[in-house]
Amino acid sequence: MGKTSGLGDHFLAGGYDISGDVNSLSNVHGGPAPLDVTDITQSAHSRLGGLRDGGLEFVAYHDTTGSHVPLSALPRTDVIFTYLRDSTLGNPAACMVAKQIGYDPTRAADGALTYKVQADANGYGLEWGLQLTAALRTDTTATNGSSIDTSGSLSFGAQAYLQVTAFSGTDVTVKIQDSADNSSFSDVTSFAFAQTTAAHTAQRIALANNATVRRYLRASTVTSAGFTSVTFSVVVVKNAIAGQVF
Repeated sequence: MGKTSGLGDHFLAGGYDISGDVNSLSNVHGGPAPLDVTDITQSAHSRLGGLRDGGLEFVAYHDTTGSHVPLSALPRTDVIFTYLRDSTLGNPAACMVAKQIGYDPTRAADGALTYKVQADANGYGLEWGLQLTAALRTDTTATNGSSIDTSGSLSFGAQAYLQVTAFSGTDVTVKIQDSADNSSFSDVTSFAFAQTTAAHTAQRIALANNATVRRYLRASTVTSAGFTSVTFSVVVVKNAIAGQVF
């Protein structure tokens, strides 16, 4: 894979698209903590993966009608953050259920006002996945989206993240479908998000860690009472190893 710049990225927080207000991400990290288990017979370090964790830090401009709305609330409840690398279907994305730590302003000598925000993972650690929508997708009717190729079928389960930034109508349900041949798709059992009835919502769902997920995946929208428009992002994390534990 060739080198790329960080241009064209997107950043979502709790169902809000704050991409246009984020100046920079200074820290995006995750994974298991290394446990040193070197015994007396070994002449070098031996490590096991410990507790999964994660965090991110970013700087946002002051925007009273944009990022200030969700960030200034300093919620005590969990917030789902999603970092989208570019706006291309199948591109990498980092997602995290987290606690927001701080919303501290800095005023530069030239008058620029920015805020530094830290988010610490809570419950699952930071997860890298693939975009099932090209950044944000807007549907005006029930739609089967374009698919991505995950290179093969695996039986280690999966997780998925949904961010809904805009919605008008009565209800919409976003679900994930898979296929072995990129032609015949069917719903992945238990891989549908809860029904959405309002904007600025976010969800994380997970399959059992022995569930089979086939090679090709796509995001689909359905409705029971109708909707006019929904703008959303879906990221899927397909586990590559057995026994995934959070």
